[in-house]
Amino acid sequence: MRLRHSKLTHNQTNRLIEHFVAGTPARTASALIGVNKDTAATFYHRLRSVIAEKLAEEAGEPAGEVEVDESYFGGVRKGKRGRGAAGKVPVFGLLKRGGRVFVLPVKDTRSDTLIPIIACKVQPDSVVFTDSFRAYDQLDVTDFHHMRINHSKLFADRENHINGIENFWNQAKRHLRRYNGIPRQHFLLFIKECEWRFNYGPPDALLRTLREWLKPYSRS
Repeated sequence: MRLRHSKLTHNQTNRLIEHFVAGTPARTASALIGVNKDTAATFYHRLRSVIAEKLAEEAGEPAGEVEVDESYFGGVRKGKRGRGAAGKVPVFGLLKRGGRVFVLPVKDTRSDTLIPIIACKVQPDSVVFTDSFRAYDQLDVTDFHHMRINHSKLFADRENHINGIENFWNQAKRHLRRYNGIPRQHFLLFIKECEWRFNYGPPDALLRTLREWLKPYSRS
């Protein structure tokens, strides 16, 4: 496979795709394959752009039991962590239990930012699980069945938990930690890569999916 407008050979393209799926940083992959590090970085950027585009095309509206939560990524300043931490990117996530996750960087984690996303992305009458963050209080007077867990007391009460979306946050942060800083303007593509990895893994399935998605952009 060779992508249009790319000077990489068929073999170099395939090897870069495999390294991308394996989670190898572009700089390391360039050294292993023998291509310029900027070329590898540009190729990785194209892959992330395709992934983000395809995820947007395939996004649905989950129903049933949906976990929602927010988390914070990046930043180098010391001090407060979690909600309100300085220099970090807030990300909002929804996870259908037994299904897929959807994540989106947001400007803030206020109620008037998060509730409209839930209303747009989740079907009415769904059961929405949250923690006790006050931004979710409005869910009590919506068409959703709101269940909340108070993490200051316990992390799960039988089916009342948000362990699934918290598992995604942990997985995403482990993956992104291998990069020495992510430009803020490209963060959306990186977090969407994490969404793709969570939804379409394991590695062999990721590779098949990515190759299929790249076909419209390839040349013979």
